[in-house]
Amino acid sequence: MSTVASLPLPARRGARSPTQRPAPRLALLGTGTVGGAFVARCERLRARGAQGAALPAFAWLSNSRTLVSGGGDPRRAVEEARAAPARAGGWPPWVENEGLRSGDIVVDATASDGVAGWHSEWLARGIHVVTANKLGNGADLARAQAIAAAQRERPGVRYGDSATVGAGLPLLRSIRELVAGGDRIRAVEGVLSGSLAWLFDRYDASRAFSDLVREARDAGFTEPDPREDLGGEDVRRKLLILARAAGVPLEPHAVRVESLLPEALAQASPAQVDERLGLLDAVLAEHQRQASADGARLRFVGRFGDDGASVGLRALPDAHPLCAGRGTDNLVAIGSCRYRDQPLVIRGPGAGAEVTAAALLDDVLRIAHPTP
Repeated sequence: MSTVASLPLPARRGARSPTQRPAPRLALLGTGTVGGAFVARCERLRARGAQGAALPAFAWLSNSRTLVSGGGDPRRAVEEARAAPARAGGWPPWVENEGLRSGDIVVDATASDGVAGWHSEWLARGIHVVTANKLGNGADLARAQAIAAAQRERPGVRYGDSATVGAGLPLLRSIRELVAGGDRIRAVEGVLSGSLAWLFDRYDASRAFSDLVREARDAGFTEPDPREDLGGEDVRRKLLILARAAGVPLEPHAVRVESLLPEALAQASPAQVDERLGLLDAVLAEHQRQASADGARLRFVGRFGDDGASVGLRALPDAHPLCAGRGTDNLVAIGSCRYRDQPLVIRGPGAGAEVTAAALLDDVLRIAHPTP
């Protein structure tokens, strides 16, 4: 396995005509939980023979520490990348050095703002992008508009972002197809965080909310620092992605976010977080008491519509569509001119490395072998 300093040149496979394009290659950024699950899923597909023949080969795999060739066993490449020593600074300057070419597919399994900033540049060069990184279409509006403009200017290039919201549920595809068919999206509201869905599906005040947060963290449902989930920023990013897919040029500052975090917990050092989780308990117990008295259920909801956009805790009637989910389910209700009287509801598992990796692989296969 070679590092960035000694990657071999691609082997020549015989002469080709000037019009013959080289086969697309895969380049993976991010070798963490999702990136590792993506590689494992790819290799299982390859082992099936004919089914795996549709999948491009890995050219290389990279994280913020190193870059390794994918010419051998990509699973071993993931292990090597994870074992590399930490390095100072941001991501290494492999973008140009490794000769990405038109038709290649970059898979972004990071949560890096810097990597997301390259998405529009890659698209403009004819390089397809498949991403689970929400900071492409879910950050500044100017970045999302640059991604859209690059796709318009290069009609054959694809941006696969189904893994950014709902872990592959057909949310973005459904919204885009409605808009393309002349429908107007009037409102979208949803339980968009699998971790928060799990917490409020279980919370009835018989246990401290902080105990459930610890359980969710230990099970891998939340980020290692659960404040990243409890603060609502993840839901805001997902809501921005959905709004922009619907043709609503929503700015991040236009989304009202009601964080679950008390100030002392929000400002705590990482070492203090666990001991301060108990600060959540009294407030959440009161919310639960009031919801129960009203015959309602607590759900953490992101919503946009003609009356604005918001993220926060809501007490919903038991019959509300967003109360139907269980466990880590994401559940989204889409109201439009077509679905005026009854929303289109999409529900399914919305958390976990495996479902996210599956969504990445689906997008890669759609690009590598598009259907007529």
